[in-house]
Amino acid sequence: MAAHTYISISELHPNFSHPKVAGIVICKSDVRSFPDRKNIGTDRFTCGFTVKDSPDFFINVTAWGNDGYVNGLSNSFSVGDCVTIENPLVSNKDPEKGDKFCPTTPSLYRLLVTEAHSQVLLCADVDTIDRLLPLIHMPVKDSRDFYSLGDIVANGQKLDGMVINVLAAVKSIGEPKQFTTSDRRKGQRLEVKLFDDSVSSFPLICWDREAIQLVQTLIPKETVLFIADTKISFDSFRNGMAATVNSKTIITVNPDTREGSLLFSYAKEVSESGALDQDEKPEDVTVDSITDVYTVSQLKEKAQDNPEAFFGITYSFISKLDLDSSVSKVIKNRCSRCRFQATEDMQSCTNQFCPGRDQVFSATTGFDLLVDFTDHTGTVHACNLRSPVAENTLGCTTEEFTSLTDDQRTAMKWKFLLERCKIYVKIFPSTKTKSGIRGVILDCSLADPGEVKQHMSALLQRP
Repeated sequence: MAAHTYISISELHPNFSHPKVAGIVICKSDVRSFPDRKNIGTDRFTCGFTVKDSPDFFINVTAWGNDGYVNGLSNSFSVGDCVTIENPLVSNKDPEKGDKFCPTTPSLYRLLVTEAHSQVLLCADVDTIDRLLPLIHMPVKDSRDFYSLGDIVANGQKLDGMVINVLAAVKSIGEPKQFTTSDRRKGQRLEVKLFDDSVSSFPLICWDREAIQLVQTLIPKETVLFIADTKISFDSFRNGMAATVNSKTIITVNPDTREGSLLFSYAKEVSESGALDQDEKPEDVTVDSITDVYTVSQLKEKAQDNPEAFFGITYSFISKLDLDSSVSKVIKNRCSRCRFQATEDMQSCTNQFCPGRDQVFSATTGFDLLVDFTDHTGTVHACNLRSPVAENTLGCTTEEFTSLTDDQRTAMKWKFLLERCKIYVKIFPSTKTKSGIRGVILDCSLADPGEVKQHMSALLQRP
């Protein structure tokens, strides 16, 4: 089908006969049903989506029909697909009815499709697809019109109930939680944690299945989102602010904007530095509350099945602990604000996107070790062991360590190396490490032989 046969969204008008539109799907809502007033005892089904055919124009499309038609149509394409819409009804928007719950569009109209009169098909024209695909990375709002997460936190409850735009990176994606409402309707909920250069963790809540499916395809720490028209509310359970994806929200993945590019660079650097992994917050868990025991292979298996961080205990041998390296490799200075490594003279932060670059520089000094631990099932490489946990484990401060001789550092190393230890660890799935996981050691001590025997016997019996 040639591109010139399509009518652009900006030119659509109710007077057009048999219009044909091509666009890329930038938003999609769940299928819903309503009692049919004309046929008592039956339901009508509907779903909506939004298509874009140019940087400035996009339009809402609503499908109506029976269960089979609407669900079949909804399952035939996803956000990011290019579609053609043949013979839709072009009608005026009604801001007091259906359009009240749809994304805000620049078009004066909306499109209605039905099984009897319309068709929605995946676009087959290569030239049209090539023209439309870049539009998926263009935000539907001014790329400079957004709140940073720091802005939201600073404003606090002044923003409660407001609908705003947010630019943030994806830190982690939770597991969908299924539930049943009091009137026996099934629902789902998924929480995404966002971050930027001002806030290390901020919740984004998704309730719709379509929104959940979209965010589940994202890569944490490597994805930036421009979230247009998200609702901000005060979460009394968290005692803080949270964002919610609603029926008006449009999420642009990795926006092709200057602001999006800067945040993407920051997210990549802070991820590679490991600073996000050491973001140990009080709401994580206390060491005393961690009771689950794992072998190394079980840690890896759980990380593959679970996109979120989890906690556990492993009775493993310390197989790498480079205490006798140069002091600069054992003790490091990090920026107090973004946790990036500081320059050797401790005069500035090495992170060009640090939120405190224009302020007086401050840094912290502490142990910063990469530790391998091994059991009979495998090895976890490059686990972070940092202050103050490292000081408790090694039994000395950074000042005391720097005063040790080389022989004393080597003796300290062999106190732990190849010894069975009881290690409390926080595990993160990772595609960038040899073992497929990244860990932060929360506590480490030489293991009691009787305790090891008891737990290893139980682990060997675990399927």
